[in-house]
Amino acid sequence: MFVKKGHLTYCTNIHAGETWQSHFEALKVYIPEVKKLVSPDASMGIGLRLSNEASLELIKPAQLLAFKDWLTQNQLYVFTMNGFPYGAFHQTKVKDQVHAPDWSTDMRVDYTKRLFDILKELLPKNVDGGVSTSPLSYRHWHNFSNSGFKEIKRQATEHIVAIAAHLMRIQKTTGNYLHLDIEPEPDGLLENGEEFLDWYRNDLLPIGIPILSKAFNLNEAEVETAIKRHIGLCYDICHFALGYESHGEIIKEIRSNGIHIGKIQISAALKAKLPPLLSARMELKKTFDVFNEDTYLHQVIAKTADDTLIRYKDLPAALLDVENMAVNEWRAHYHVPLFVENYGHLESTQEDIKEVLEIYQQDAISRHLEVETYTWDVLPKALKQPLVASIAREINWVNDQLI
Repeated sequence: MFVKKGHLTYCTNIHAGETWQSHFEALKVYIPEVKKLVSPDASMGIGLRLSNEASLELIKPAQLLAFKDWLTQNQLYVFTMNGFPYGAFHQTKVKDQVHAPDWSTDMRVDYTKRLFDILKELLPKNVDGGVSTSPLSYRHWHNFSNSGFKEIKRQATEHIVAIAAHLMRIQKTTGNYLHLDIEPEPDGLLENGEEFLDWYRNDLLPIGIPILSKAFNLNEAEVETAIKRHIGLCYDICHFALGYESHGEIIKEIRSNGIHIGKIQISAALKAKLPPLLSARMELKKTFDVFNEDTYLHQVIAKTADDTLIRYKDLPAALLDVENMAVNEWRAHYHVPLFVENYGHLESTQEDIKEVLEIYQQDAISRHLEVETYTWDVLPKALKQPLVASIAREINWVNDQLI
């Protein structure tokens, strides 16, 4: 749906279905019902998530035509896609495999190109299209002191450059403006805003400029402009909140470097102040343990009194360290419902969402807004509500912040 300065939707990674037919069936069940509640009289956008398998099916002309007809009949359009999870994302153990295959592989390149080839066929006129993607790789798969790591990082960067070339060619031949939106997250190779900027300035531009200058017969300034136009940032509010980052400062720095924020993913993490009494900490541990589940990674970033950050690969590792009295706050990667601020002893990072949306109100930092709460199936039973009503409530909550 069109909102002030951009488009607002939700990501369909909330719906199971790794084949196109199974995912399409889920879309048919849920999206028209959500639309009735959030945009009954106007077109509504979709944040489409396709697995690699589903993309291989949807790229076929007959499947694309059938989907386009369904979109038209239901006053729907696709403007953004989630290209982070390549494989199965529901009803299986995902954990760190959400990063596989990583950007050092041809499989990730082929999949991402295919998503853009689908998106260019679905995109309405005069609307830019984006695909969000993983932060190159998962850092715990690599030995940073190993010379082979530098080669993997270079290869991943060259593959991102190949996507930039693909998008430049699409724009030249079709006029469609498409962008790849890289999504930093805890324990990604690009974990936060600082690491994203460092990679962009010291890896992507130095590697990409000579390659694309030669391929397109452009000068350095023209190529730098093209890279910054087509390779941008997916600003997942949950992920940046987890790292205790200053939203205002990092957004200002991203934009001062001329880098495009292709998408804002609107999501909330869990957080809690850790009390000094051990007995109170153990009660808090019980509350966090309710959210401990085996499907997704729930990285925790702890903060000490002197602002040192301690990173845990997953929630169980943090729970084992609950007696660490140097730590006074935990933030856990969970993507909890946006409209809930308190969970007993725990809070959400809802205030971070409000802060970023306030920045958005003052300055249109992105044209794409996507609610991404994909954990409904694994939430504690007490928090589960009917899915259509929950999705609509999240979208309407965001819209209310923008009025």
